[in-house]
Amino acid sequence: METTKLKRTDLGVGLYLLAAMVMFIVPIPSFLLDILLAFNIGVALTILFGAMFSREPLDMSFYPTMLLFTTLFRISLNVSSTRLILRYGDAGNVVQVFGEFVGGGDLIIGSIVFIILILIQFMVINKGSERVSEVTARFTLDALPGKQMAIDADLNTGAIDDAEAKRRRDKLQEEASFFGSMDGAVKYVKGDATAGLLITAINIVGGIIMGVTRFDLPIAEALNKYAILTIGDGLVSQIPSLSISLATGILVTKGAKDADFGGTMIKQVFGVPKVLYIVGGTLMLLGFITELNTILFVGFGLVFILVGRNMAGTIETASIEREVDTEEVEAEEIRQPENVTSLLQVDPIELEFGYGIIPLADVNQGGDLLDRVVMIRRQIALELGSVVPIIRLRDNIQLNPNQYIIKIKGIQVSEGEILFDHYMAMNPGFVEEEITGINTFEPSFHLPAIWITEGQRERAESLGYTVVDPPSIIATHLTEIIRQHISELLTRQDVQNLINNMKETNPSLVDDLTPKLLGIGEIQKVLQNLLKEGISIRDLLTICETLADYAQTTRDTDILTEYVRQALKRAISTKYFPAGESTSVVTLDPKIEQEIMNSVKQTETGAFLNLDPSRTKAIMDSVGAEVQKLENLGKSPIVITSPIVRMYFRRLIEDYYKDLVVVSYSEIETDVELQSVGMVTC
Repeated sequence: METTKLKRTDLGVGLYLLAAMVMFIVPIPSFLLDILLAFNIGVALTILFGAMFSREPLDMSFYPTMLLFTTLFRISLNVSSTRLILRYGDAGNVVQVFGEFVGGGDLIIGSIVFIILILIQFMVINKGSERVSEVTARFTLDALPGKQMAIDADLNTGAIDDAEAKRRRDKLQEEASFFGSMDGAVKYVKGDATAGLLITAINIVGGIIMGVTRFDLPIAEALNKYAILTIGDGLVSQIPSLSISLATGILVTKGAKDADFGGTMIKQVFGVPKVLYIVGGTLMLLGFITELNTILFVGFGLVFILVGRNMAGTIETASIEREVDTEEVEAEEIRQPENVTSLLQVDPIELEFGYGIIPLADVNQGGDLLDRVVMIRRQIALELGSVVPIIRLRDNIQLNPNQYIIKIKGIQVSEGEILFDHYMAMNPGFVEEEITGINTFEPSFHLPAIWITEGQRERAESLGYTVVDPPSIIATHLTEIIRQHISELLTRQDVQNLINNMKETNPSLVDDLTPKLLGIGEIQKVLQNLLKEGISIRDLLTICETLADYAQTTRDTDILTEYVRQALKRAISTKYFPAGESTSVVTLDPKIEQEIMNSVKQTETGAFLNLDPSRTKAIMDSVGAEVQKLENLGKSPIVITSPIVRMYFRRLIEDYYKDLVVVSYSEIETDVELQSVGMVTC
């Protein structure tokens, strides 16, 4: 049913344009011209009142296109009426009435009225609308980046959700496109007024020539006849054109959005009683002390005073009603049982800070912490391929002024403290000269650091210290915490969204994988295993193709994770083994590998290690010694194992050495150069 309706509207618009094109070429009879002129007036008035009562400019987002269509149709009517006037000296009832009635049947009066209409439209309405459109378009485009940043800030603070943010961004784009189009579309109205003036002048000259040469009329009679018809034609065209111009001015000058035009305007003009009292008193005074009509001015003065009195009563009544309503709402809220549902919501990530850090998060005070939070989400998405949930930022008066805490799912996982108007200087390891300051520790990696003042910053940087400002400290700390916990922040819904995005380009793969072979929960486990070890899931296509290949033989998510890691070996090699460099690593004794494999016990819920605690301690001591060797060399600790042992060895050490990288031989590209500096053995 909707499809049929759309087709009919499309047909109507098409016929509207086609009629305009036909009238440029094909002569039409006067009775049909009367119908089309009346229709044109009706369309113009519809657009005028539509613009007047629209809630906001975007309610008429196709207005620039309407201007083009109505301008074309109106000019085509001008051409048709001109053809009838010059050929027959008769353009139908509408043109004749407008020429005689509006102009009073007098050539001079009609000419003056026509010229006044042209001046009002061309010099007042069109010029003002054109200027307002230019300024609005420029300011709308200039303000676009700031408004988009404000939306991102609201999104990150939790004031709005993703759907509302998308709706606001789309609306911003629509507004920018609309006002940009209006800036150009106003030129149509301006050109139409100019064309109307020229057409009228041409018609008068052409009419005199036709009357004298073709119909043998005296010049005076020809002038009177054709000039009145031409002025009638001009008036019947310019009145709709004036309506369209007025509608354009109303649309581009709307100050308030989502407001009732009539009610708001009347309220703003007549809504202040004391203003009405002053105006009423002034009018009555003019009526009494001047020669002006006493009855008229005193009467109007009394009307203004009575309206002011009535308005004052209305305002007082509305104020009392608001107070009563407020009291009733408060009483009703007290009587109602507490709605605790909203209290059950747990935010995935929260950053709480003391009042001393508020300036860093307040945009009005020059703080850019909100912008940094936006960049953190972008950075994690690019680096790990996972969408970071909304990060809540809120102040907490229970904290120390310069303290902040980071919570994951409502539980505090880390904290830090900064000194406002200070900088943190860290020795990268090669700077020998010390600087004075307050000793502290960098919160992200617990490295020794020094708080310095603004005046010491330049000297510290020249000596080779790494100097960072407080917002960067907080942002870096928050980024590291998110990296550490990104696996547990990945929900089933997040995985479903990732799968849905990939389905747009690879529908056959998704249909083959889920739910036939694996459920969303099983895919989530694989992705969480990868993220837990810092492996990016951005190449979701390769991950899903690998899962589809091996899920037919096993649904063990740990084993599937190993297959996926091997498929991602190029990314893993690039991450841990720089090209063209020899990487120092530690290997695992084959005897220990065999011992670990012998301790693996398979159950219905998965595999676990049943290793003697004393042997576990001995292995961990050996791992610690070898890791220390690498750290003494300034290298990142990496342990290489055989593929079948990797996941069990990683599970064994993860509670002792969370940051230790464990890679299997199958996850390393053949061109990578490795140098073994030790072996885990005991």
